[in-house]
Amino acid sequence: MEKEKIIAVKNLTKKFGDFAAVDDISFDVYKGEIFGFLGANGAGKTTAMKMLIGISSPTTGDATVAGFDLHSQSEMVKKNIGYMSQKFSMYDDLTVKENIIFFGGIYGLSRAKIKTKIASLVKELQIEDIINSLVGSLPLGWKQKLSFSVALLHDPQIVFLDEPTGGVDPITRRQFWEMIYTQAFKGTTIFVTTHYMDEAEYCDRVSIMVAGKIEALDTPKKLKEQFKVDSMNDVFLKLARNIE
Repeated sequence: MEKEKIIAVKNLTKKFGDFAAVDDISFDVYKGEIFGFLGANGAGKTTAMKMLIGISSPTTGDATVAGFDLHSQSEMVKKNIGYMSQKFSMYDDLTVKENIIFFGGIYGLSRAKIKTKIASLVKELQIEDIINSLVGSLPLGWKQKLSFSVALLHDPQIVFLDEPTGGVDPITRRQFWEMIYTQAFKGTTIFVTTHYMDEAEYCDRVSIMVAGKIEALDTPKKLKEQFKVDSMNDVFLKLARNIE
């Protein structure tokens, strides 16, 4: 049985003048997959992600995300994906409930649907005690878990996570990844960037960008075998840092 493609990228390039920040990359991502998108700072992964979520136009190349063309249907791409970044996901000066209502409205959910979603999240995350608290007053770990849930409010086919666990403690990181596993098991595709190489081990497949190009793409197990190392950190060092 052939896997369903959620992202299909072919020869995607983004240039700034003569500089190619993303240089002719091609790859596919499948339904329900946890896909790790790794690279050192400046490797091009953030620029690539900006194209895939429809906020930056490719210079050349083609891609579809959630079945929509990046060139001609970027607005439909935005409506059919979820997105969460480390830097901004929810408003600190609104309560948890107000954030859910606000983002539910942005995603086009009806009032009845938003009410149902609030009740579901209260039960699922056990947030009865903080539903009316300002988001700014919450620990970072809680903010990240809530942000992930809000990114999924409209039941997108795919959610993009841009370094979602930056700055949180190891226990909270593990809890966050359990949420990712649960969502992937339900069929949602997870596209995640991370600086933590141990998190690369949790992904179904991993790509590693170096100087705008994808230099490796496979399962963590096969990448470790290919580079004859014991960890994804060592794979990354060999590729991105040229360390033998």
